[in-house]
Amino acid sequence: VCPRGQRTDDNKICRECVGSPDRYDWLYLGFMAMLPLVLHWFFIEWYSGKKSSSAVLQHLTALLECSVAAVVTLLLSDPVGSLHVRSCRVKKLSDWYTMLYNPSPDYITTVHCTHEAVYPLYTIVFIYYAFCLVLMMLLRPLLVKKIACGLGRSDRFKSIYAALYFFPILTVLQAVGGGLLYYAFPYIILVLSLVTLAVYLSASEVEFFKDLFVRKKRLVVLFSHWLLHAYGIISISKLDKLEQDLPLLALVPAPALFYVMTAKYTEPSRILSEGGNGH
Repeated sequence: VCPRGQRTDDNKICRECVGSPDRYDWLYLGFMAMLPLVLHWFFIEWYSGKKSSSAVLQHLTALLECSVAAVVTLLLSDPVGSLHVRSCRVKKLSDWYTMLYNPSPDYITTVHCTHEAVYPLYTIVFIYYAFCLVLMMLLRPLLVKKIACGLGRSDRFKSIYAALYFFPILTVLQAVGGGLLYYAFPYIILVLSLVTLAVYLSASEVEFFKDLFVRKKRLVVLFSHWLLHAYGIISISKLDKLEQDLPLLALVPAPALFYVMTAKYTEPSRILSEGGNGH
């Protein structure tokens, strides 16, 4: 077993991690950092309702909580006091699950040599989630109690209660599937952004461009999905070759435009009426 901040080399000797996270590592950390923020925003919007005028302030507070937690986590990582992170390079999927490769030389005694071979990509996410939870418990209840005047006493804290559920879920997800998420997160972002955008547009009954862009809330949701879609494309391509990868970003608005242009042809009432007329 190697001490924290070290991993074995090809000769099975512990060496100190002296590298820096590459672009893909930062994109992975960005994805893990976005998960609680997106869930915060979703549940704030879900439980705020139409009567409450506090949703915007709660959104900004959630953004502040996650941003401060990310900065504090980077400052406390080695080297302490710097936003620079010292790390070991990820070579393969098994690097994330060293606990599954404890050897048994005599098939009786197991030698426990589990260590963080992907330092600090595995543990830094747990530290970030802990700071997010602490900051939320310090800031959000006071804010919600003062400004959430449009909600009932039992409803105003539901977004906080939801966070108390999804933070343990995210922690278990990172503990069990951190390595799988590391390799699959770009495709997860693309699929989820497409599915949620299609659900939102269908629920909003968007038929024309005018109906889509008149309302500011819909515009914010649309651009948020486009940013996530662009993030997924960048994560897959890694922007290694700018002349080939940057044009792919032009595909970001394509799903929304395709939906808006074809929605009128799949209107349920129109299909039912044509079916009733025998066409």
